Amino acid sequence: MREKMAEEEFPNTTHEGFNVTLHTTLVVTTKLVLPTPAKPILPVQTGEQAQQEEQSSGMTIFFSLLVLAICIILVHLLIRYRLHFLPESVAVVSLGILMGAVIKIIEFKKLANWKEEEMFRPNMFFLLLLPPIIFESGYSLHKGNFFQNIGSITLFAVFGTAISAFVVGGGIYFLGQADVISKLNMTDSFAFGSLISAVDPVATIAIFNALHVDPVLNMLVFGESILNDAVSIVLTNTAEGLTRKNMSDVSGWQTFLQALGYFLKMFFGSAALGTLTGLISALVLKHIDLRKTPSLEFGMMIIFAYLPYGLAEGISLSGIMAILFSGIVMSHYTHHNLSPVTQILMQQTLRTVAFLCETCVFAFLGLSIFSFPHKFEISFVIWCIVLVLFGRAVNIFPLSYLLNFFRDHKITPKMMFIMWFSGLRGAIPYALSLHLDLEPMEKRQLIGTTTIIIVLFTILLLGGSTMPLIRLVDIEDAKARRRSKKDVNLSKTEKMGNTIESEHLSELTEEEYEAHYIRRQDLKGFVWLDAKYLNPFFTRRLTQEDLHHGRIQMKTLTNKWYEEVRQGPSGSEDDEQELL
Repeated sequence: MREKMAEEEFPNTTHEGFNVTLHTTLVVTTKLVLPTPAKPILPVQTGEQAQQEEQSSGMTIFFSLLVLAICIILVHLLIRYRLHFLPESVAVVSLGILMGAVIKIIEFKKLANWKEEEMFRPNMFFLLLLPPIIFESGYSLHKGNFFQNIGSITLFAVFGTAISAFVVGGGIYFLGQADVISKLNMTDSFAFGSLISAVDPVATIAIFNALHVDPVLNMLVFGESILNDAVSIVLTNTAEGLTRKNMSDVSGWQTFLQALGYFLKMFFGSAALGTLTGLISALVLKHIDLRKTPSLEFGMMIIFAYLPYGLAEGISLSGIMAILFSGIVMSHYTHHNLSPVTQILMQQTLRTVAFLCETCVFAFLGLSIFSFPHKFEISFVIWCIVLVLFGRAVNIFPLSYLLNFFRDHKITPKMMFIMWFSGLRGAIPYALSLHLDLEPMEKRQLIGTTTIIIVLFTILLLGGSTMPLIRLVDIEDAKARRRSKKDVNLSKTEKMGNTIESEHLSELTEEEYEAHYIRRQDLKGFVWLDAKYLNPFFTRRLTQEDLHHGRIQMKTLTNKWYEEVRQGPSGSEDDEQELL
């Protein structure tokens, strides 16, 4: 019947030709309607293999928590016996080295084998430890004069880091070509130069705060170190991306353009994603009033804190850059839409989590002295240290002189020297060195060993000599200069636990905000734009009723907690009178 109808419609077509055409049409149609094959499901471990993996992960978690507990006891002893002259990061790294030596002796005596547990895992660092550290850093940038120095900080963090990476990477490449040190190709040299350019002046910032140095110097070093970490990670990822591609048929200029395009996409795409997420969180918590339920409000903040990291990593952007900018925006806008209870909870929770993550990272950095398979080359280490110091100098001094043409508060030569000297390296270069996919294995071990030595050199030697250097160049505050050395407190944890940052608690009504910011005549640039338009749009201005309700809520909760403490099994009014 179908063939007869076809003959009437196509009279000049033979039976055989029609059958071939019909068959071809059916085949093509069948191919077109076939469903797209599903993505293969990743293999899931089951049975005995899954049980062994679970036991191994459990032992790793136990070992990490045990190390962290020992480090907390160490920090407690430093505070209790007032060893304030010793930065906690230096003490934790030293303790990690000591624990690594003890574990090595135990393994040598064949009493136990903890090689797998004590090995630092880069994935754990980038997924669990680094995001809280970066977010807390961005969230704490509300204080001081960060936005007044945003141009200078960005210049040092972006262009300065790139200059340092090119100086170190180029120097290693050309020294290798001259057979002075081990040879690395261009992309591997640039990858190492990028990762070793990540600064982490934790000990220096603690000394700055203790000696009350110039607040502009403090903010320049602090702000640069925060943005610098994200920039260094993006530069390292850029070099890794070039390594994975076949660049043999591409010219050097095309390689540079591809690297520049990749970096710009990662940097600005991730920054835009983090900024957008932070602004969305501000609008959500402005229009959905959760202040009467602090638990829900706090939960929403925690979700928005980690949200940009997962999204950025899922779409092949930099999660660290996204979560950094999200933290800055949420601190500036979203934080002021929260109830006073949630504001304090956010401050204390972020500080505690960041402290635990930083402590864990520094402890494993010390453990790596004995757990990492090393390949030591004295000439490679010495030249790398020289290039790191030279790259930091090429970064700081020319850019500072350039910025002084546009700054009202000049960067003095003494400040430049302290900024150069404070370029300590931390755990991020070490984690990035383990994350590099280099072949052969000896090259990876060489870069890892050199990175560990440079990190320990800067933390222990440069970090330990920062305070005498500041006193020598006479850059500390006059009041701090009159203090005795025993009164200088470098304990970040003790200060963190004893203070609430009241300047970050939003208590400005509509009228007070207008009097403090909008009517001021000295505001200009982004600060004026933010005070005039952005801040009123993204934040909720408090009424007198809101302010009164917030104070009552804080007072009620405080009284409730106090009553629960008094009514505890060991509490009584007599005990209270004895304490008083």
